[in-house]
Parts: sequence; C-alpha cells; structure tokens
Amino acid sequence: MLIRIKQLLNPGPIVQQSSTYRMRLKENIRMTDPACEDIVVKLTLETLDREPVQPFMSGQFVRVGIPDVKDPAPAYFAVASSPYETRHYEIVIKQGTSMGDHLALLAPGAELEIEGPMGKGFDLSPFKGCDVILMGVGTGISPLRSVWDSIIQQRSDFGKVTIYAGFLTPLHSLLTDEMAALSEHNIEVNISVATGSDDWNGAIGYVQDALLANHPDGENSVACLAGMSAMVDACSETLQNLGFDDSRILLNF
Repeated sequence: MLIRIKQLLNPGPIVQQSSTYRMRLKENIRMTDPACEDIVVKLTLETLDREPVQPFMSGQFVRVGIPDVKDPAPAYFAVASSPYETRHYEIVIKQGTSMGDHLALLAPGAELEIEGPMGKGFDLSPFKGCDVILMGVGTGISPLRSVWDSIIQQRSDFGKVTIYAGFLTPLHSLLTDEMAALSEHNIEVNISVATGSDDWNGAIGYVQDALLANHPDGENSVACLAGMSAMVDACSETLQNLGFDDSRILLNF
C-alpha cells in the first residue's frame, strides 16, 4: 500500500499494461433517470482473485472485450473510480453502440477481458498550487470524477477547483448527488443543460458559456477536458481566448 500511495502522490510515468487479463462484473447500476430514453450505467469490475487492481492515473482508460467473442468488438472506456480505490475499477457505459448495448445489459458475475489501464491520463503533478478547472459533458464527466476524487486526497496541493458539467437535459444528468457533496471539499460545481424543463432552475447552455461568465485566470490555472470532439474543440478555443497556454489545457488521449 505504501508503494501505491507514493505512486499516486508522485505518479511519474504509469506503466502501460499491454497484456489482457480477466475481471469480473461485480455491479451494474443505472445512472440516468428511469424516465430518460438514454440508458447510462456504471459497471464495477473486480479482479477474479479479489487482489488489488492495477494502479492507474486519473483519466486513463481500459480496453474491454468479451472473452472468446469477436462481435461486439472490444471498446475503450475511461476509468471513473479514484486511483486510491484499490478494490475495483468503475467505468461508465452508454447504450448506443454494439459493445455499449451488450455491457449495459450484463449481469453481475460475468467475466470480461481487460487490457490496460493505458493512455496519458490527466497528470496534475506539474501544476501544484494552481487553480484547477474540470470540464466535461455527458459520460465525459466519468474520467473527471476520477480526477476530483484524486484532488480531494491532495486538496491542499491546489487552489480553487471548479467543475463545469454539461448534459443534454436534466433527465440525462449524471453524478449530481456526488457533485452536490463536493462543496464539503471546497470544490465549486456548475451544471448546465442544453435543453431545460419546467422544474429545472439551473443554467441552460454550453459549459463554455459558464466558464466565460467566471473568467478564470489563464496564467495560474490548468484545465482538464473530457467529452465529444466538438465540445473539446469549443472549450479549448474558449480557454485559449481567456489566456490559457496549450500546455495548461489537458486531454486524456
């Protein structure tokens, strides 16, 4: 455990796990409102021998496949759980692809073929003392969950932390209860939706609109972006216009 904690506090290069191995589905929980037409679930994966999972950096992803099956083809999913959680990985799945449809209906006890964690992740170690901005839309919020869980463990290392989360409608919202509790850790949360409803009292619009309203300091901040390419491009442009150097706009791929 001591070795793992040192890795997390001083991550350096995370070893890429190139060989595949098996994990077991422990839990499958729906995340979107039951009235929402889009189904998003959170899968909890544990090792077959219940040993600690492979260490990873926030923002890294795993390749998930069905053992001895070529169709649906394996797909990549960001790890949504904290790097400090050694018992399992959590990944967020949206129905709408062959693999997503399969995984969303999978029952606990099923085995999956895993490769990774892999990818560059969000390395915040060079930005201690800086303000941190996390921007994500839809299921793109899942790798950012791993980031804010990691920040909580090292909260004094960073300045102001602000999350900008965007969803299609209030019914599509994810992790809102968790984000509401982040004020206990001095983390500010801004949630916006593209289309509101009669009972929605929050912001309507894009995450970059909320960012512009707050006008963060680009010289002493770092931003982590996760979501669709169009959203990442739009948010990157907004950040650049606010004075963010490209080295302070982090992507996990």
